Amino acid sequence: MINKVLSSIIVFILLFNVSAKADEGMWIPMLLDKKYDEMKKLGLKLTAEDLYSINHSSLKDAIIQFGNGCTGEIISAEGLILTNHHCGYGQIQSHSSVEHDYLTDGFWAMTRAEELPNDGLVAKFLVRIEDVTAQILPSLSDTLSERERARKIHEISLEIEKKSVEGTHYNAVVKDFFDGNQYFVYIYEIFKDVRLVGAPPSSIGKFGGDTDNWMWPRHTGDFSMFRVYMAPDGSPAEYSSQNIPYKPKHHLPVKLSGVKKDDYAMIMGYPGRTNRYLSSQGVQDAIDSQNPTVVKIRDKKLEILREKMNNSDEIRIKYASKYARTSNYWKYFIGQTKQLKNNHVFDKKKALEDEFSSWILSDENRKQKYGNVLAELDETYKSLKDFNVLRKYSTEAALTGVDLLDFADYFRTLYIALKDNKTDKIEEQKAFLLSMLDNFYKDYDLETDKLIFKNLLEMFYKDIPETSHPSIFSTIKSKYKGDFEKFTNYAYSKTIFTNKDDVKAFLANPCIKTLDKDEIFSTMKSISNKLGEESKKSMVFIEKQEKAKRLFMEGLMEMKNDVFFYPNANSSMRLTYGTVQNYEPRDAVYYNYFTTIDGIMQKDDASNYDFNVPAKLKQLYETKDYGQYGEDGTLKVCFLTNNDITGGNSGSPVIGANGELIGLAFDGNWEAMSGDISFEPSVQRTICVDIRYVLFIVDKFAGAKHLVDEMTVFKE
Repeated sequence: MINKVLSSIIVFILLFNVSAKADEGMWIPMLLDKKYDEMKKLGLKLTAEDLYSINHSSLKDAIIQFGNGCTGEIISAEGLILTNHHCGYGQIQSHSSVEHDYLTDGFWAMTRAEELPNDGLVAKFLVRIEDVTAQILPSLSDTLSERERARKIHEISLEIEKKSVEGTHYNAVVKDFFDGNQYFVYIYEIFKDVRLVGAPPSSIGKFGGDTDNWMWPRHTGDFSMFRVYMAPDGSPAEYSSQNIPYKPKHHLPVKLSGVKKDDYAMIMGYPGRTNRYLSSQGVQDAIDSQNPTVVKIRDKKLEILREKMNNSDEIRIKYASKYARTSNYWKYFIGQTKQLKNNHVFDKKKALEDEFSSWILSDENRKQKYGNVLAELDETYKSLKDFNVLRKYSTEAALTGVDLLDFADYFRTLYIALKDNKTDKIEEQKAFLLSMLDNFYKDYDLETDKLIFKNLLEMFYKDIPETSHPSIFSTIKSKYKGDFEKFTNYAYSKTIFTNKDDVKAFLANPCIKTLDKDEIFSTMKSISNKLGEESKKSMVFIEKQEKAKRLFMEGLMEMKNDVFFYPNANSSMRLTYGTVQNYEPRDAVYYNYFTTIDGIMQKDDASNYDFNVPAKLKQLYETKDYGQYGEDGTLKVCFLTNNDITGGNSGSPVIGANGELIGLAFDGNWEAMSGDISFEPSVQRTICVDIRYVLFIVDKFAGAKHLVDEMTVFKE
């Protein structure tokens, strides 16, 4: 049992490290004045207004949310975007074919006319942020149930969003912070014409593949380039040949002098999701249940995909993006589980909760308000354990894990509209579903999908208790004697969804009976309905847990009211600051803060796809033809900072003290993969590709110097 003094020390380290170490925290740009002095001490030369301003151009105007899950930055006066290769991977893949394999060979537009449009890809620019907490919290009484509270928040948020963009073409979204204790509205300008400009071959952009993913030392040129286009009047517009390159309010200048240890480094971007205030019970649940479930299901799916992709170039290209998405977080959850244990995160969380309990017990009013919070967190995590595993299987092994079930799921809204005979809704859904067909079937292989369906559903059947089985499993057991291969063959022979022309014919004259008789649709509906039933049964615990989380967060902030807390990531713009640093993860192990092209050649292995170095890169290495991008006779490839990032920060710019682009964030390190739950200052690092390696590949390797020429490039 940790004694009280030790508990207090651990809590101090856990909560107040942000004051002693300026590298922890994902900060809201409009509130950076409270952190500005610390940033200056580390070396920042800009003013707070240079970072975020709604009246003048600032750094935030050069940062975009790329698509719906990454970050990008504007690096020229002509709307040129830099982001990660893995962020643009889906677009690169969508333009690839066996005849034009841009994944393997790379792609470079040598003229604007050669830049490739991408249906559905957007660039989202932040216009401003406003604190709207005072418009929401006063309307939320303690007598409201969690469901009533959520409805009230939704209702008020819609009104705020509407008023925030009246008379403009902007979009607005209200986001909650600190588990519902604070609210901000984010106003965006969204551009819908974003074109692919360039991407290195995967042998550079994904060098190291799954082997090196989440690892240091790293030698990956993880970048791709796009361009934002606008209508001639400057407004956002759908793709048109009449559109012109976007004229940004600000673009990042590019520094060619390189980085040294302890140099100032900040990252602006759109981190997706962290859970830094998760309770000890939540940590244990992740270790024991949630993470292993995801890993097991994805293990099987990846095994099937690898075999299919290795035997066919056509399938390799079709499934490249799907494989990458599945693989990335398969390895992430393996690493997170390992490091939650290695970094003793449960003990740290428990120490914080012990301190919280002592604080509560010292005051009667606190007892009244917060006295049951920790007990309710404990109770709800235990009560929801089985439901959460069912939810993982329902999604990972079926509703999102199997392409055809995922696709059939999109037809549920149409099914309901047909049932209710809502003509307008039917027509709306028909148009929406028709717009999806080409993209879906372009990257669909029937036999691959059947194998995934058969294996994942069989795993679902065996691993989930019979009491929680969807009704389709009873049919498989009784009618097919539990033979999932027989059921798979039957289901795929009795569906419209395996054939694009059949789906088109159905949408021309949709009939509810067709869907009722469709075995794939019925399977999807059975699994979805069971999940819905179990969700309703579990709702009392879900709501209780949400309330307990909110009160726990409120209590922590009250207990340490002299601390400037940072909120969890939630896909809104944040800034994190720190320095270029090495690290020592284990006894007798030291990692330098940078890697060079020498390491690429040392890893070269023609028999291993992950480490197959292109012949031209070898030639440039042998002749030491690094141009203005080299340093001391070599070429630096990647470097480390101690910035605080997570998924969604992929593609974020690494920015120096004067607002210049020095690198591109693309990964975290293995030893700190518990970082989304607990920041580990001694080992937490951001892996960045050096901007000089990016420009070297563009210029010397690809011969696309015209792209470098349009940037603002300088040396100190």
